[in-house]
Amino acid sequence: MSGGEITGNGASIAAISAALLCCALAALALWNLQRRRMRRLIEAAAALIGDERPVRTPQALLQRIGELADLRGRAAQVHGLTGLPTREPLIARMSADGQGTLAIFALYDVNRLSAFDPELGDTVLRLLAHRMVAMIGTRRLLAQVDRSHLALWIGGAAEGAAAEIDALCYAMGDRLTAGEREIVPDIGLRRAVVADDGSAPELVLTRTLAAFSAPAAPADAAPIDLQAIARERYRLEQDLRLAVQRGEMRLDFQPLIDSATACVMGAEALIRWRHPVRGLVSPGQFVPIMEASGLAPEIGTWALNTAVRHAAIWRREGLGRLRIAVNVSGRQLEAHDLDRLVARTLARHGIGPDAIEIELTESVALGDAVGGRATFDALRAMGVRVAIDDFGTGYSSFSTLRTLAFDKIKIDREFVSGVEASRERQAICQSILALGRGLGIRVLAEGVERAEEVAWLHRHGCRHFQGYYFAAPLDPASFAAYVRDRDAVSAKVSAAIDSVVGEERIWA
Repeated sequence: MSGGEITGNGASIAAISAALLCCALAALALWNLQRRRMRRLIEAAAALIGDERPVRTPQALLQRIGELADLRGRAAQVHGLTGLPTREPLIARMSADGQGTLAIFALYDVNRLSAFDPELGDTVLRLLAHRMVAMIGTRRLLAQVDRSHLALWIGGAAEGAAAEIDALCYAMGDRLTAGEREIVPDIGLRRAVVADDGSAPELVLTRTLAAFSAPAAPADAAPIDLQAIARERYRLEQDLRLAVQRGEMRLDFQPLIDSATACVMGAEALIRWRHPVRGLVSPGQFVPIMEASGLAPEIGTWALNTAVRHAAIWRREGLGRLRIAVNVSGRQLEAHDLDRLVARTLARHGIGPDAIEIELTESVALGDAVGGRATFDALRAMGVRVAIDDFGTGYSSFSTLRTLAFDKIKIDREFVSGVEASRERQAICQSILALGRGLGIRVLAEGVERAEEVAWLHRHGCRHFQGYYFAAPLDPASFAAYVRDRDAVSAKVSAAIDSVVGEERIWA
């Protein structure tokens, strides 16, 4: 090969190398341009979804979009103004229960006020929603199905539901103060009894709402005579105002069981009203009226005094250091003198603070978190324990525990019933038990009715129980006799725990 050919080939190789280098540089420049464009696109998308955290990759952007979609999905199930569940959780509960009673309350003032003062309309809506929550606590599901309608679902048999709903409707009409205005709410009511016959909950809800504008009530919505309801509830309220003076009120005591020692460790005091004409009046009827009429502090003071008096008697009779749980209403907590009332009551009966436990629902505790915390701190400083009832049914239970200090949490019967056969309830109960262990808070399962429920809960670390499996609420004499019958309590505990041992032996 000649020297000229070699020189020519070398020049060709150099030219090819230069061309390849240019292509590589061009590709690199294009890749950098595309990366910058992608980064700008990702940043713009992140800004569009309102995420201030740095997002640098498409995968991170997709993750944030998924998180936002999940958050918006959960937010869509909670009303932004009242914090109540919306239609979706209501329909889900109706589907799960199968049968029950649906009541819808129309808040007529909300739309009327919003027409000329939207802010006042919002205020009245919040006040009425808070009033309803305070009256029903977490026993029932209350939902906001549109701006001016609240829906109450009472699952199970319809017996007693109508009376409870009528009492709530009456109490909701009690006057309220919104800013400088005093308003007497105008409340409408429609209800439907739902049978377990496959009726679509969405259709039942739609028909019941439509009944407000229909000239005649639908077949499954009972006619409502609000004037008759108002007259009846007024008479009931007047009788309730004299019930304590007439000696018609009494306390029953449902035992609290410690499975570790197989004995009674205390009781929950439950108010009962035996009317001379009406007979035993359901708490679902008189408690909402008691709250709305302002009688809760008076009757609550009577209940506290009666509970402490019985606790002192039982200690003198040698029944041990029983601790009696006394329920506290929102009105009592709002007075901000509960700690002083408790101290005076204990001193009057000559008994220590370990004799009682103050119990309240999560909704009551959240009504005045700042003032409530000061009251709870004062109670705990003197040695009185504070418990939260119906734990897990509220919408901010874990934030409640971070804000307010409690000594005991009670798993609501909704999660206890049939827990051994329901994975969802098992997951909830296990989470609450783990939370209690982590925070050093005692956990009690209320509403246990079967040995299988006690067995499963005991196997997963629950030691304290309350419910009909052990005993129904008892009058003072019967409760004292139950405490003394240690063999009967021990047999009940052993029957449940032995079933756990037998089951574990089978699976071993």
